[in-house]
Amino acid sequence: MKITILGAGGMGGRFGMMLHQAGNDITLVDGWQANIDAIRQNGLQADFNGQPVTVKLPIYSPEEIDQIGDHADLIIAFTKSNQLATMFEAVKPIISENTYVLCLLNGIGHEEILKNFVNIDHLILGITMWTAGMTGPGHLSLLGDGNIELQNFTPAGKNFTLQVIDTFEKAGLNPAYSENVKYSIWRKACVNGTLNGLCSLLECNIGELGKTDVAEPMLRTIIHEFALVAAHEGVDLDEAEVYQHIAATFTAEIAAHYPSMYQDLVKNHRLTEIDFINGAVWQKGQNYNIATPYCALITQEIHAKEQILGAK
Repeated sequence: MKITILGAGGMGGRFGMMLHQAGNDITLVDGWQANIDAIRQNGLQADFNGQPVTVKLPIYSPEEIDQIGDHADLIIAFTKSNQLATMFEAVKPIISENTYVLCLLNGIGHEEILKNFVNIDHLILGITMWTAGMTGPGHLSLLGDGNIELQNFTPAGKNFTLQVIDTFEKAGLNPAYSENVKYSIWRKACVNGTLNGLCSLLECNIGELGKTDVAEPMLRTIIHEFALVAAHEGVDLDEAEVYQHIAATFTAEIAAHYPSMYQDLVKNHRLTEIDFINGAVWQKGQNYNIATPYCALITQEIHAKEQILGAK
């Protein structure tokens, strides 16, 4: 399958590497010039579960998109949410009427952007529980195992989605077809809406957050706000189960992990995706006349911290 991956960071690099190793035709597109230069010069390098791995993959900046030539069978979006529209505007030349788009981004509402660039029959939504990190331009840290859950946005896209699942299975990405991926997206958004924002504001890892005596009431309140809004979108979140799912991370291997928003904002002074997580719940809550004070405050405080740190 001819696959173009938008965003060659940790997760985009992981998928690119694993799909390439399974024999697929992979092209990367990224906006970070230092990353592009490193991959062109030295290949995409990774510490892959303790083993050094290097693969040679073509990589382009959005401005170089015309050099790719062929249309993609599948485009996988791994950009930051706040870069999604700009990136898809740039890659229009490789989108044909037969191109499918798979969105695996954290957060809510990406389909509203993607419907401007691809027919909704060619849109696939999903979540991934794989993890990945970057230790520098062109170099990844890929540890542990993971899985993916996918579903076509409309019934017409099911056959191609099943082809994608077969392709991912051969690459060891552990995919599964979902009959209700929207629930999973909202459930994962609760994970991001609690751990990402709180760890970024408190400048702590997941385990340190969990050791505080206010972690449980904060999590339960945020999850409740997500559930109230999700119900208006046809998703009935099991609040108790979602809390237990998130609380389990406090003592799991991932407890020492600093969430991606922390890495973006606190470590690298980059703008965050808060508007597609807590900010999306706040905005949707206003539309439905639902009060979401915790999500509103977290969104405002993250934006304030972005400004204080000069995030770009």
